[in-house]
Amino acid sequence: MNPTTSPVVVLERVGRRFGTQVALDGVSACIRPGEFVAIIGPSGAGKTTLLRCLSRAIVPTDGAIRMGGQDLRPLAGARLRAHRARVGVIYQQFNLVKRLRVLDNVLIGRLPHLRGWRRYAALVGVFDRAQRGAALSCLDHVGLLARAWQRTDTLSGGEQQRVAIAKILAQEPRLILGDEPVASLDVMNGALVMETLRRIASSAGLTVVSTLHHVEYARRYADRVLGLRAGRLVFDGPAARLGDDAIREIFGSVPEGDGEDVELARLPEPVLVAS
Repeated sequence: MNPTTSPVVVLERVGRRFGTQVALDGVSACIRPGEFVAIIGPSGAGKTTLLRCLSRAIVPTDGAIRMGGQDLRPLAGARLRAHRARVGVIYQQFNLVKRLRVLDNVLIGRLPHLRGWRRYAALVGVFDRAQRGAALSCLDHVGLLARAWQRTDTLSGGEQQRVAIAKILAQEPRLILGDEPVASLDVMNGALVMETLRRIASSAGLTVVSTLHHVEYARRYADRVLGLRAGRLVFDGPAARLGDDAIREIFGSVPEGDGEDVELARLPEPVLVAS
């Protein structure tokens, strides 16, 4: 993967209303290529709304979002489809076909790049050697090459989420968005997924923007943290600066037991290879 794949993402006083409800209120930030950005905040703070604006699932009511200088607001038709194909979204529930082999799930991520007879062949499960090689490389990036031929439902939850990440990498995105990607995982598997995302951002140069429930995950794995409260950006800085004062500003108090709930042990690191 090209380390300059991800563009600069600029949010210019982004606002979003749903009727009379204000979900986002004047959010401004500049996200640099290859950054791992965590978005934290209490429920209803606007975290998911911000992700949906970045993917262009919804359009901001006010302000603008620019990727590589391109304003996302006017995108429509083929240009909108092209943007969405360049944005990979990782969800809590993996979005995999459990009965398929791991490799076959990752190959689904190649579909946006196939045209003509190759696309028709892929729709019935026939991929050429080049597409299989690309998918295997993505599995290698997340440390699961040895699992390529297993049925997906034989893997642990954490491994399945890493397969979902490999599927996103096969899509060749310019931006990866995570919507609480570790919320359904135990601490060990959650840490492995977070480490995988961190190393993708640093070694592959892909920007990762992810909402997170646990503050400690943000502290340990993110380069930068955006803290939202009632739709407003109240913290924007390095994860190392996310102390108790910043937590109070974001949440109103320090969540009791947060550090204990995410007591992260030293874990084996997934093997990522340079492409």
